[in-house]
Amino acid sequence: MADIFNPTAEHAALRQLVREFTECEVEPQAADADRSETFNLPLFRRLGDLGLLGITVPERFGGAGMDAVAAVIAHEELSASDPGFTLAYLAHSMLFANNLYQNGSDEQRERWLPAACSGRSIGGMCMSEPSVGTDVLGLQTSAVRDGDHYLLNGAKMWITNGAISDTELGDVFLVYARTGKRGTRSLSLFVVEKGLPGFRLGQKIKDKLGMRASTTAELLFEDCVVPARNLVGHEGDAVAHMMRNLEIERLTLAAMGLGIARRSLEVMNRYAAERKAFGQPINEFGQIQRHIAEGYARFMAGRSYVYQVAASHDLSRSGTRLDSDGVKLFCSTMAKDVADSAIQVLGGYGYVGEFRVERLWRDAKLLEIGGGTVEAHQKNIARDLARFASIC
Repeated sequence: MADIFNPTAEHAALRQLVREFTECEVEPQAADADRSETFNLPLFRRLGDLGLLGITVPERFGGAGMDAVAAVIAHEELSASDPGFTLAYLAHSMLFANNLYQNGSDEQRERWLPAACSGRSIGGMCMSEPSVGTDVLGLQTSAVRDGDHYLLNGAKMWITNGAISDTELGDVFLVYARTGKRGTRSLSLFVVEKGLPGFRLGQKIKDKLGMRASTTAELLFEDCVVPARNLVGHEGDAVAHMMRNLEIERLTLAAMGLGIARRSLEVMNRYAAERKAFGQPINEFGQIQRHIAEGYARFMAGRSYVYQVAASHDLSRSGTRLDSDGVKLFCSTMAKDVADSAIQVLGGYGYVGEFRVERLWRDAKLLEIGGGTVEAHQKNIARDLARFASIC
């Protein structure tokens, strides 16, 4: 019988590689990085050494040339230890590197992807704004052509990898901006590098509920001079770019939910076997059995769904929007609920950091908000299904 979670020997080897790296190098620093709200840059660059930072980018541009299943495996395994660190990885590898490869020219790929795949540069993507989140077509950042460059004006908010430290910007970003009138779909995509005139760091967002091991920042553009050659594709192309990249973003965010849920299950299952009450292990009690059994069933349902969608996902074109919304909708809430069950099973021990599940619960909440809220996924799925005469 085929293994849907490791469909090839290459996928199985990748999982083993990332799992060992996670256990040996990610896990020991995860709690401290969360407490200090620190992005572990040296550890992040180790992902480049392993070929993971450009996991879906072809080898000719410095990547590993793997598929959506491979991306899901990497995000699941890393998130079982440190979802915050994994979110920084997702923003770099999926939202920047994969996005630029899929939508950029060969000249742009050759210019920026080798450094991104090696970890020499840290990338991100700028879509959300202070007053614009889910309604991306309402974004207000503008780009006006002026000879051989564009003048970019606006502010981007909640940008993962926006800051490497309290004062230092990330290195390179894909920025969505309006090149036509408001209320139209005239959005364009630009590569914006640290050091361009008019580009600066706003506030670094601190004291987040979770995902504290990834930096989040406001980025400001004030008559930012962006060379015309940094336009990705043509003016007005960015809505199509955006929709295609949202599919792999949501798929890998769902995979992060798998990692959170799996680790939470492992912790509560082990604890329930060891902890005794009234003379017997607590996993002999029905109330505890319900948390473990239902958590496992929900985890496996989500895992099967994610890997089925990943196996059919073509990175080069749109086509799985219905189910990329579906896996994100299901797995984000599933991860939070399984982590919540783990806290309940552990009682007071679940409420403190030693057993990790309180951090996983805090990190899981972001999955119901970032990359599309659960309400946005519900809307998208209902609208898509309304066009179908039958579902299966």
